[in-house]
Amino acid sequence: MTSVTAVEPVPTHFRTATIAGTEVFYREAGPQDAPALLLLHGFPSSSHMFRDLIPRLSGQYRVIAPDYPGFGHSGAPSPAAFDYSFDRLADVVEELVDRLGLESYVLYLQDYGGPVGFRLALRRPERVRGLIMQNAVANAEGWNPEVTASMGPFWRERNAETEKPFADLLKPETTRFQYTHGASRAERLSPDAWTMDQAGLDRPGNREIQLRLLHDYQSNFAAYPVWQRYLAERQPPMLIVWGKNDPFFTLQGVDYLKQQVPSAEVHLFDAGHFALETHAGEIAEHIRAFMARLPAR
Repeated sequence: MTSVTAVEPVPTHFRTATIAGTEVFYREAGPQDAPALLLLHGFPSSSHMFRDLIPRLSGQYRVIAPDYPGFGHSGAPSPAAFDYSFDRLADVVEELVDRLGLESYVLYLQDYGGPVGFRLALRRPERVRGLIMQNAVANAEGWNPEVTASMGPFWRERNAETEKPFADLLKPETTRFQYTHGASRAERLSPDAWTMDQAGLDRPGNREIQLRLLHDYQSNFAAYPVWQRYLAERQPPMLIVWGKNDPFFTLQGVDYLKQQVPSAEVHLFDAGHFALETHAGEIAEHIRAFMARLPAR
């Protein structure tokens, strides 16, 4: 791996923009004219998951990390006022990108960031300089089959019985599990991470917001063939940084990405679903080296 020296970080700014009638929070750092990184968070997190990564990159790159509606510090309008679907989340991020004047960027995709980011890439492929994949899949086989077993009944008919496994995902013990399972450096796990996430999940009305998105996740499975064609045909530069002990996404997801984009660079970490919690320094080093190799725009 080519070593790239880190540059002294610059302050992170915490901003909001009103989009689709709701306040969208985002973190921004780095020079305005530097190469851009758009960091897209997963479930049940927010841009808070990038708090250790952003300072390690902001001296060299313009880094943007938004919270989707219903997550983090963004507004959480009722489902009657906002269509909680992955298409709509992508609409909001796309409008934010337009307002910020980002004409090209590298996408960092983790968990829900995969569905949001692939939608952005398909809509404006000319903007995408590369993809950084961190525990986000583009094939059904990349899922733990114990997790997917409950999806079909819920998607076919949502009722109290079929939604129970997904409602359980919103409980404090499950939120903590997502951070602690498979993490090899327990001493680096900050309780702030799952406490912050759970505070968002526990907001009044948020249970229905999250269940609607989990129900809409079937749209992502339906879109996998389109995402796969994008990867195979466009061959975007790709860096894969992956927590190999993820209870949701398996290494078959990594293998598939590598099959579609043979030039992809792969780094596996002895970590879980949220690998940045324990390996932010190593991941940042790989990102700097990856960014340095990209063709200039």
